[in-house]
Amino acid sequence: MKSRLTALIAVVAFAAVTVAAGCGSSNNDNSSSTGGATLTAASFSVQADPAIAGQVPASVKSSGSLSVAADATYAPDEFIASDGKTVIGMDADLAKAIAQTMGLTANVQNIPFDSIIPGLAAGKYDLGMSSFTDTKDREKTVDFVTYATAGTSFFVLADGGPAIASLNDLCGHKVGAEKGTTQADDATAQDKTCTAAGKPGVSLSVFPDENGVNLALSSGRIDVAMADTPPADYAVKQSDGKFKLTGNSYGNAPYGIAMSKDSGLQQPVLAAVKALMADGTYKKILDYWGVSDDAISNPTINGATS
Repeated sequence: MKSRLTALIAVVAFAAVTVAAGCGSSNNDNSSSTGGATLTAASFSVQADPAIAGQVPASVKSSGSLSVAADATYAPDEFIASDGKTVIGMDADLAKAIAQTMGLTANVQNIPFDSIIPGLAAGKYDLGMSSFTDTKDREKTVDFVTYATAGTSFFVLADGGPAIASLNDLCGHKVGAEKGTTQADDATAQDKTCTAAGKPGVSLSVFPDENGVNLALSSGRIDVAMADTPPADYAVKQSDGKFKLTGNSYGNAPYGIAMSKDSGLQQPVLAAVKALMADGTYKKILDYWGVSDDAISNPTINGATS
């Protein structure tokens, strides 16, 4: 996964069934619709916890802010509001609440997904909150604090799209995924599995963001799109009937907040997540964005399962 459950974020308009980040609603609100009920962009505020703030490294504390990188093309987890620049969504709200718990403010920046982990390692950002799956391979470069869980889903054109029940059904199909995601890795591995079994391989196209995946599916350049379940479900619901989910999700795995190994943020971030779970803010944020099924109760440092 990205990796990167079911909110319908109306400010991200579908134009030719592509999620056009930055497009706004007619009243210029940052809004989300769930089953016809429209919500304004979430606003959660928590008090600083002196004990947790005391764990924050001096270099971060002195700046007064926590720089957070997110690839804002993955609604409802992270996407661009109607003002064309503000990153909103589940991850953005959690980032703000974590920062407040630490006595800081969050500066959430829109950064290409495959640039975030290298940027963390280079000290450009304090945290990466972009629906990252915590994997053992990624843990070689950065540390994670787990905070949610999600699987991967397939979606296709509703009219004539192939029936894909599992990775094994990708043989002979054109598949699209975002660059740097576990979906792209899975499709690459499946190509080898298919050809080793004497079947047609998987023709994978990778795109710089999820918008590109959705547009490629809409235009017929790919047969199957792969994404984390929340944005896959979102894309289908926003497609006005053009897309449909197919098969079941697979590979449920932990989402992690990424940080450089020498950041000193591991313990305070973990403590902040636990505090937000204890005071109910965590649940409120996930409920607001329609991703309550992603919730966990046991955050940990480097909790990769594979």
